[in-house]
Amino acid sequence: MKKKSSGRGHGTQFVRMQKNSCFACGKNNPEGMRLKFAYDEERDCFVCRFRLGKRYTGPPGHCHGGIIATILDEAMGKVNKLRHVVALTSQITIDYLKPVPLNKPLRVESREVRVRGRKHTNMAEILNQKGEVLARG
Repeated sequence: MKKKSSGRGHGTQFVRMQKNSCFACGKNNPEGMRLKFAYDEERDCFVCRFRLGKRYTGPPGHCHGGIIATILDEAMGKVNKLRHVVALTSQITIDYLKPVPLNKPLRVESREVRVRGRKHTNMAEILNQKGEVLARG
């Protein structure tokens, strides 16, 4: 992962990391989604491939909108690792473009848009196997 210059924010060099119980990515949360992200250096983005089971049902056969928002929020949060900051979401806007299907291969990709002082603006998209954007944050 290439290192970007540090923006102002909460540095992580002195933070003692605890077990990861995050609902979206925590390996220590038995009820969590356990999403696994990888950094794609060539494309300068984070990527996670996943399938959603029936426990995430909203409309029949499709994912609940709150879970879609959770996935996008988690993906955008991963981008802050590039600057080694811990940040909380202060605002999120979701565009639900197409229904997100259950039990189908999906991926979420996220990248940095800009940093101004302590404000980090990131974006993420959930895509299907055809590369169609289903939701964007």
